[in-house]
Amino acid sequence: MQIGPYVLPSTVVLAPMAGVTDRPFRILARKLGAGLAASEMLTSDTRLWSTSKSRLRMSHEGEPEPRVVQLAGSDSQALAEAARINVDLGAQIIDLNMGCPAKKVCGKLCGSALLQNESLVADILTAVVNAVSVPVTLKIRTGWDRDNRNGVRIAQLAAAAGIQALAVHGRTRADFYAGEAEYETIRNIKAAVNIPIFANGDIKTPQKAREVLDFTAADGVMLGRASHGAPWIFRSVNTYLHSGITAPALSRTEVRDIILGHLSSLYAFYGEDLGVRIARKHLGWYCEQLLTDPAHTRRTLMAAESTSVQFALVHDRLEDWVAEVPRTCADAA
Repeated sequence: MQIGPYVLPSTVVLAPMAGVTDRPFRILARKLGAGLAASEMLTSDTRLWSTSKSRLRMSHEGEPEPRVVQLAGSDSQALAEAARINVDLGAQIIDLNMGCPAKKVCGKLCGSALLQNESLVADILTAVVNAVSVPVTLKIRTGWDRDNRNGVRIAQLAAAAGIQALAVHGRTRADFYAGEAEYETIRNIKAAVNIPIFANGDIKTPQKAREVLDFTAADGVMLGRASHGAPWIFRSVNTYLHSGITAPALSRTEVRDIILGHLSSLYAFYGEDLGVRIARKHLGWYCEQLLTDPAHTRRTLMAAESTSVQFALVHDRLEDWVAEVPRTCADAA
């Protein structure tokens, strides 16, 4: 798949997720096979960029190309200016968020709330595309609610405005993450426009990715929550889509090294205090994915108050986990 001048190494990409897809996780996902990894959502209000959170979200040092910055907002000119600034800072693709269902985002008429106002959507897309020389992409849901699934119309507006790729989550804003994603709207969107489409929502296994691609005719899949505690899922999905076979599983030693490397990158990126806190979230997910005693281990790791103690505890627990079976035993996808 190609987006602007960039040929993606994989059509399996990481979904932007606030509080998850920071620079360390993006780099890790790319190493493990994600074809693209957008930043956490950044507000278009440049007055808020002086906060430590925004400064971290705008950091892309060491990321593989293309570097993608996702912007959220409801003012077309503010979004256009934010896009220009981020391109000057090194962004190679600008992604626009019209899919976030969170109340604090929709309450400001941002994210998926924009799907209620098609004329404003068109104004925003046109303004941002015209403001920058790099590709602009878009992420949406299928509509505001089940009675107003206007995803096809939004996709047509996007294509007309010059959007170069579109990711569609198979739920409406009203659905949040409840129930099951539906893919018929994504199939209808793919049939209606001639730009690359990523299908998103409830794609948790390589087999599900194949099923969704076959049903929707989408060009790629976007994985979000399935990567929590299992960033190697991109490797597994790529192998299955390319060859139709299940990827040889990673050894426990390889998984241990991935997790310890992830911790080290988090500590280096966030520093002592914030590094410990951010790591807890990922460690909780790793525990749930891999261990037979996730609750007990999680409580122990959450109690660590320094990076050195936390790292040592994780190292020792993973060493025990590796020793439970022969080192050639593979049980991580």
